[in-house]
Amino acid sequence: MSEWLFLHRLFRYGLVLVVRYARPWLASRAARWLVRGVVVATLAGVSGLYVANANTLTIDYNGDVRTVGVYGDTVADALASQNIEMGRDDVVQPAASSDVGFADTVVVRTSREVTVELDGQIITLRTTAGTVGELLAALGPRGDGALATASRNTRLDRDPVRFSTVKQVSIAVDGSVLEFHTTRSTVRGVFKEAGISLAKRDVTSVPLDAAAVDGMVVMVSRDASSSRTVTEVLPFKTETVEDASLPEGHESIRTAGVPGEVKVTYAVKTVGGAVVERTEVERKVTREPVDEVLVVGTMDVATAPADPGSARALGQAMAAERGWGADEFSCLDQLWEKESGWSWNADNPSSSAYGIAQANPGSKMATVGSDWLTNPATQIEWGLGYISGRYGTPCGAWAHSVEIGWY
Repeated sequence: MSEWLFLHRLFRYGLVLVVRYARPWLASRAARWLVRGVVVATLAGVSGLYVANANTLTIDYNGDVRTVGVYGDTVADALASQNIEMGRDDVVQPAASSDVGFADTVVVRTSREVTVELDGQIITLRTTAGTVGELLAALGPRGDGALATASRNTRLDRDPVRFSTVKQVSIAVDGSVLEFHTTRSTVRGVFKEAGISLAKRDVTSVPLDAAAVDGMVVMVSRDASSSRTVTEVLPFKTETVEDASLPEGHESIRTAGVPGEVKVTYAVKTVGGAVVERTEVERKVTREPVDEVLVVGTMDVATAPADPGSARALGQAMAAERGWGADEFSCLDQLWEKESGWSWNADNPSSSAYGIAQANPGSKMATVGSDWLTNPATQIEWGLGYISGRYGTPCGAWAHSVEIGWY
């Protein structure tokens, strides 16, 4: 309870006690009018002080943004005056103990249990994420490039959402080991995406309906008990291409490799029912392989130009304070030029993204400063912190943006 609310109640109950124990003296009409006037004047004075202590605050409560009048000295008091109670796992920015007088916007995200399907498995997790995009961001690197059955701005409290993260799966088949990057949730789906045909009596080391897991190796044993024609794979090759738009040392797959297929007819010699010799009779290519294209960054991270006094120059200085030199600022410059053109009031009409770093929603930047709506320095500070926590460096964020389309 704030001190002003406490004072208001103290005066009210104190006056009640005065009236109760001074009842004999109040027998006269004049005395009653005198006390009544004192009560009204006192309550009006205390109420005036109470109203004068009110603050106007914008509260972003799980995406519901409202500007209201609040009371109290701290953010916790202000939220309590709006009947908003904070749970142990909830997130509030600025912190609940912060002075409410220094905050224009308070962001509240309440935690709750959400059931989703992640890589073929139904799981229940506790999260403060309100949308599909926020949950993907909370997954960290695992959520990069992941697929979902709903758009990124869809709220998680609607229909159940299925997520499939990017996994590296290797398949050992026909004398070759093929490596795939896939978002398929099952081994069967990986084989289908890879275009690898399996005969009825072929055997895989992992059940086809098992969940696909990052780093999994699946071995295929072909059926060799007859002289019939069988389908085998033709391994793809990997082509390396240099790309000056990516930072030096960064690698990404531009075109996924797809193995080809060849029909092979074997003559099989058996002794006592056991295969002792298998001779190739005919080979016919039915599908040519598609080579994998691996892109390797060669961008020369030279110093990016920055006009004195501009948001770009401010960003260069603030990045340098974090130990990011000319090479990293070159990546940062390209990233935020693409996102907002370094404009502090860049407003994305298709989402709630706002500002130089395109925070989504823009009110997230209130965690750095209450002037996030108009101050480039506040926006840049938030953006650099986001990049550091999510990608490590601006070049990491820029490489992700080039590859995926967003960061």
